Amino acid sequence: MRRDIPPLAEVRRITEKKRDAWWTVLLVDPVATPLVRLTAMRTRITPNQITWGAFLLGLVSAACFAFGDWRWLIAGALVYHLSFILDCMDGKVARLTGQGSVFGAWLDFVFDRIRVALCGVALMAGQYDRTGDTVYIWLALAVVGLDTLRYINSLEIFKIRYNMRKQIKARVREARRAENSAELAFMEDLLRNNPSADIEHDIRKTSNVSAAGSEAGSEPGSEPGSEEATDVPQKPQGQVIDLQQEFRHRFPVYLRMRSYLLRHRIRTHLVSGIEFQMGVFIVGPLLDAVIEATLVSGALLLVFELAIIYKLLLSTRDFTRTIDSFDRDEVATAA
Repeated sequence: MRRDIPPLAEVRRITEKKRDAWWTVLLVDPVATPLVRLTAMRTRITPNQITWGAFLLGLVSAACFAFGDWRWLIAGALVYHLSFILDCMDGKVARLTGQGSVFGAWLDFVFDRIRVALCGVALMAGQYDRTGDTVYIWLALAVVGLDTLRYINSLEIFKIRYNMRKQIKARVREARRAENSAELAFMEDLLRNNPSADIEHDIRKTSNVSAAGSEAGSEPGSEPGSEEATDVPQKPQGQVIDLQQEFRHRFPVYLRMRSYLLRHRIRTHLVSGIEFQMGVFIVGPLLDAVIEATLVSGALLLVFELAIIYKLLLSTRDFTRTIDSFDRDEVATAA
């Protein structure tokens, strides 16, 4: 038995993400985090072994779905949720014990995609065998396709945002070498760490120090909070780049919603791949309403994905304006 594992409150701080899916925050973490502490204290189980366990439970869930009867649907839904709890535990154990690895992250991702594909095909095949309705064939293709779309889109958006930041940082480093520029910060990172900050106050203050014309804020969603928090999301001696300015100005109400959700560790992308899976593999089977749950979950997933793409489009416009401002500053300096 390991005695270096901290109390549960500290384990929560170490292992739970600052932002996560609402399904995970509300229905998984309250169970998974205590289990992670017990696992780390009393066993020698590694994160990769937990990943394998989650995958095997996913196979059991797929087998239950394939039988098609409503009793097996309920069993499959319950086993799938257990599989997802284990899937969340592997990363937490890795963070708590320092056993994480690059291969483990790859294994977790690949097994997740295989599990969704197998469970999607098995669920729809079981319902097709039960009813003879060909719509289940199309739903099987839709489940696999939407899950793939979600993770491809997420990866590509991450790459684009990373490249935008990389280019801006490169331009600021050039300016710093030439003019000893102030330190660079991205407002979305500062606000993410302090969602209770007084946004309107910080917008007014940071507008005085931002050489890129930013007014403050970041990814929409923070709302005014306590006056004592106003000094956290800014660096008065630095340069703040805002790549979410246009989106925030178009949807100011979203700031308040985002701030509320972040205070409860819930990310604003309310229907992502996790919620989509839970709707298809848990809500639908439990209610014996597979078609309805799949259609609603798929539609909501597409709505949120389109919203993210639109947000990315507006962010690229802010990026272009920021780069143009650097060019104008260089011309003015040369003149």
